[in-house]
Amino acid sequence: MAEDDTGFSDAPAPAHYLGHRDRLRDRFRAHGADGFADYELLELILFATIKRADTKPIAKALLARFGSFAGVLAAPRARLLEVKGVGERVADDLKLLQAAAKRYARAEVNTRDALSSWSKVVDYLRAASSHEEREEFRILFLDKKNGLIADEVQQRGTVDHTPVYPREVIRRALELSATAIILVHNHPSGDPTPSRADIQMTRQIIDIAKPLGIEVHDHIIVARGTEVSFRGLQLL
Repeated sequence: MAEDDTGFSDAPAPAHYLGHRDRLRDRFRAHGADGFADYELLELILFATIKRADTKPIAKALLARFGSFAGVLAAPRARLLEVKGVGERVADDLKLLQAAAKRYARAEVNTRDALSSWSKVVDYLRAASSHEEREEFRILFLDKKNGLIADEVQQRGTVDHTPVYPREVIRRALELSATAIILVHNHPSGDPTPSRADIQMTRQIIDIAKPLGIEVHDHIIVARGTEVSFRGLQLL
């Protein structure tokens, strides 16, 4: 008897599973995701890959392991595969969904004045960096109308440190003819509080950028479910 991606048998699913799937799909068609618990939305996503098994236990196990819907999508592939019922195709679909969410959020920033759509910028940064397990230093390069020229990860580091080279930051801004930048990095610990090193590095970048006509609009630290702005903390 064949098995699907979860390791479950291809034996016919009990009728109540099929009825449950139909009811969830009907609710989604009628109302969208409003009113859905996170595990129910995950169930819907898993339906496409897991054809003949109850997906509710798998969805709940994923949420228990990774803490939230966003945490499930951002989880490393290897850790997803540790969850019972998650095979290669399920992991593929979850990582594809994460990539699609990032692409959508970035498109929202690309088509707008970054500073006039600040909530979209923050949404994108949360999607892009808040669940990374290592620190990464990202730069948004802006033109004179505050449109997004480029979004680049300049450095990746360890769980609690990323090396940043202020002159390299400004060199890249000059290459792109950027007139402003937004600095971004993540804290995998979940605490977005700026460290002394974060503050010193930001001031070094500002000191180099200012004489060259490049403005540092902000430095944002993102963590799981939260973020802080240096400008908001009056550190700029």
